[in-house]
Amino acid sequence: MREDIEVDKEKILYADGGEEDPNSPANILKRYPLLVGMTPGEREILNKRVRRRIDIWMLPMITFMLFINYLDRTNVTNARVAGMQDDLKMTDVQWSAGISLFYVGYMISQLPGSLILSRGKPRIIMPLMMFCWSVPTICMPLATNATGFMICRLLVGLFEGVFPGIALMTSSIVKDELPFRMAIWHAAITLSSVFGGPLAAAILETMQGVRGLHAWQWFLLIEGAVSIATAGAAYWCLPNWANNTPWMTAEETEMAQYRLVLSAGGHDEGKNELSIFGGAKLAAKDPFTWIFCAMHFFLVIGQAYKDFLPTILQTFGKSKLTTYLLQSPCFFLGFLATLGFGWSAGHFKENTLHIIVPLIFSMGGVLMIIMTEVVGVRYTGVCLLIMGTASGLNLQVSWETSIIPSPRHKKAAVIAIANMCQSQRKARLTVPSRRSSSISAVSSTSHWFTPYFFLTSQEPLYKLGGGLLLVGCGLSIVTAGLIRWRVVRLNRILDKTQDAQNEVFVRQGIEIKEKGWRFPH
Repeated sequence: MREDIEVDKEKILYADGGEEDPNSPANILKRYPLLVGMTPGEREILNKRVRRRIDIWMLPMITFMLFINYLDRTNVTNARVAGMQDDLKMTDVQWSAGISLFYVGYMISQLPGSLILSRGKPRIIMPLMMFCWSVPTICMPLATNATGFMICRLLVGLFEGVFPGIALMTSSIVKDELPFRMAIWHAAITLSSVFGGPLAAAILETMQGVRGLHAWQWFLLIEGAVSIATAGAAYWCLPNWANNTPWMTAEETEMAQYRLVLSAGGHDEGKNELSIFGGAKLAAKDPFTWIFCAMHFFLVIGQAYKDFLPTILQTFGKSKLTTYLLQSPCFFLGFLATLGFGWSAGHFKENTLHIIVPLIFSMGGVLMIIMTEVVGVRYTGVCLLIMGTASGLNLQVSWETSIIPSPRHKKAAVIAIANMCQSQRKARLTVPSRRSSSISAVSSTSHWFTPYFFLTSQEPLYKLGGGLLLVGCGLSIVTAGLIRWRVVRLNRILDKTQDAQNEVFVRQGIEIKEKGWRFPH
């Protein structure tokens, strides 16, 4: 920087010539005329009001939508215990193929679904998707053979794009608030299994033969109907994006945008600086994309038990009713673990250990399940397995969505194909674009092969499946460490850049104490 330039002490300058940084906090505020005239105290009050509105309107609705989403996704696991596989005369391989086809459809739909959502209105698109997956769920009781079952599962998977949509929407929450709030809706995945067991027991044990239908048919019909009702309610409760939310005032809308841009280091996710394909091209070049993709892939492998847990619990030798109910305590502990680790990660601003430590306990749980036939030990192992993998997957999702800011359409591409964009501005290292969760478009391919590790011929210990779970958890730990290593390395580059910049400021009598944006670890 030239020595003769006069510098305003409230401005942060680029290190290559005295140009004012448009992404300094003071200049970010200037973008929002309704906020400029407020005192800091008034802005803080408005900020709390916006956060409260998000917590009251958006979070409960998306949590319940995801709750229903996972009930519909996993309802066939309880239906299998109730005799669905036998009634449709399916072999184990045919059943596993049906489970796999759900994830084939789920993967295929992610890219177009995420891109459409990024360009459209979530409060219309997400309820419509929910309605569309509910229709084949209701139609599944009409299936009379394996082919009908497989087609219905494929269609359910094609329309179940709510999870990436939710991840894209909640990435619009500021990064310090994100882990716990994402834990709230992500815990719905676990909570659905808490209530799924008792719900299955209530229907499957009481409605056999009613109006000539099997109990599992009633089970699928009722869950499909509830999904349709939820889709109707979602239209009134969901927001659109930060700059277009019906239940916010003009001041609240500006604050919603301001707090997000400030959290992202000045990057406005609503601005389309690049085309979708341009962002995807840059994203594909960034190592973070593929490391997070690998991590999600391995975490999904670590959760391969979810499609077969009732079958595993059935090997305990208990009645069907007890088998249904045994699921709830395990998943409730997983629910508490997800919330607890999510809050702790946000409070302490640390992700790596919050992922690794629970996964170590999960690996211990797997060993307890596959090494003994003692029911008490195996059941404790199931609890540990669920607690670690549930909280680990939630934090991986929140970590990738907060690690880099970007325009929304870039995040949509990331959601679908595990992309991240990176660019250079001036003489400093700029933060690449933020990712969101559904790296799963690539990593969900693990669902294609994991069902074949839990065949009835492996009863009662399912050692082959247990070995798969150990591999998934172990490699998830490795990738978490790799991400931490890269984050530390990039932050050192940012620190060196700012230190060099500050030396120039000090020579002019300016001291900058606060660091700029850094990659969260």
